[in-house]
Amino acid sequence: MKTRFLSIFGGSATLLLAGCMVGPKYVKPSAPTAPEFKEQAPTSFQESDGWKTAQPGDQMIRGKWWEIFGDPQLNALEDELTSSNQDLKVDEARLRQARAMIRYNKSFLAPTISTSPSVVNERSSANAPYFPPSQANDGTGNYTLPFDLSYEVDLWGRVRRTVNASREETQATAADLATAGLSLHAELAIDYFELRSADAQKQLLDDTVKAYTDALQLTQDRFEGGAAPKSDVAQAQTQLGGAQVQDTDITVARAQYEHAIAVLIGKPPAQFSLPPSTQVKLNLPVIPVGVPSQLLERRPDIAAGERRMAEANEQIGIARAAYFPTLSIGATGGFEGTTVTNWLNWPSRLWAVGPQLSETLFDAGRRRATVEGAQANYDGTVATYRQTTLNAFQEVEDNLAALRILEAEAQQQHQATASAQESLQLFTNRYEGGVDSYLQVITAQTIALADERNDIDIQRRRMDASVLLVKAVGGGWDTSQLPRY
Repeated sequence: MKTRFLSIFGGSATLLLAGCMVGPKYVKPSAPTAPEFKEQAPTSFQESDGWKTAQPGDQMIRGKWWEIFGDPQLNALEDELTSSNQDLKVDEARLRQARAMIRYNKSFLAPTISTSPSVVNERSSANAPYFPPSQANDGTGNYTLPFDLSYEVDLWGRVRRTVNASREETQATAADLATAGLSLHAELAIDYFELRSADAQKQLLDDTVKAYTDALQLTQDRFEGGAAPKSDVAQAQTQLGGAQVQDTDITVARAQYEHAIAVLIGKPPAQFSLPPSTQVKLNLPVIPVGVPSQLLERRPDIAAGERRMAEANEQIGIARAAYFPTLSIGATGGFEGTTVTNWLNWPSRLWAVGPQLSETLFDAGRRRATVEGAQANYDGTVATYRQTTLNAFQEVEDNLAALRILEAEAQQQHQATASAQESLQLFTNRYEGGVDSYLQVITAQTIALADERNDIDIQRRRMDASVLLVKAVGGGWDTSQLPRY
């Protein structure tokens, strides 16, 4: 009889454990896309200006994407950021927390077993109102060793959907970590290129101050020789003073970028220094850019949005499961005796087992409101996903356009700078020959300096656009890197 009972109970439990899952099945919503990016260019441009349309055989950016810039100092700083940045540590801790929630929610798929042994000695009052009074006693002793089992049968998939939701949240959190890493590495690269651009500006201004000092000496010599008026000396002194101010001012920006880099690699600014360098050549890399549809798989922020849509879909099912009855199985077993000697004897055993079904009959619309709230949350995650996708397309298009336009602007600026330098030399020679006034030299100096500084600034902007394009296309990340649970 006992064997038959256990067989029936085991078979029923197996059927109940299989259960069913109420709520919608997740289907990935569509996202706005296009067959290709708007910012297309001729083949010659694609091969030279910093990007090209990726072909199936191309090697895409992988892993340490910053190495494509070929700067050992930048590579070392980026590696240090990976191991020491505190913001990354925060996101990594959140990922570990999300993983722990998977294990926590999985625990509800198994029964909970607990025990609470007790030894109680109790004396009853002799004056208690016993009926009949002759049954009054001097107390009892009770030794109990119970084992309690409780289990909610997942008939409607509430627990399984909760586990699935925690898995999807963990994947989204992993994508958040990748997004944070991509953003921080890009920020460091931009700060580094800004700092090196400031170094180049400083070197230019140092050379300019030296040239203006020589020009001032020339005007003084001509004034002392009676070949030039005192106003030429004053103009040269003014020009030199202005250049010195610019030379000093550029160090403010450089110091700020150096401080920003220190914080990104997890150091106090006082403990970090990056020596100035004029030998660093900023190389513009060629960045493979795929088609828009590939971007959906290569951007970690888009992947995080997609995983949170799946999580929100699970929450709808969890909310709908509240409409259905809850079946719980409870069991108690153990030993109970009056003394230590008979506590664990076989006749002292006890057990009780049975199911319990519960259903909410009236809740004044609470469950319906919960379902509607879960549906609204899902709709919101869909809109967020699509907006994130649109923003990603904009970032790619913006930086493709920047690289295309800055390529042409750089060529124009090179020509303008060469012309300005030639003009300055001509006016300087004419001034030394007494043909032109020093005002012509001053004007030529101002134009030449502005053009040379603009040359450096355009190169900085091209480097920044390259970094931002790498970031916009995902930095070599793709959805295959999402953890599986």
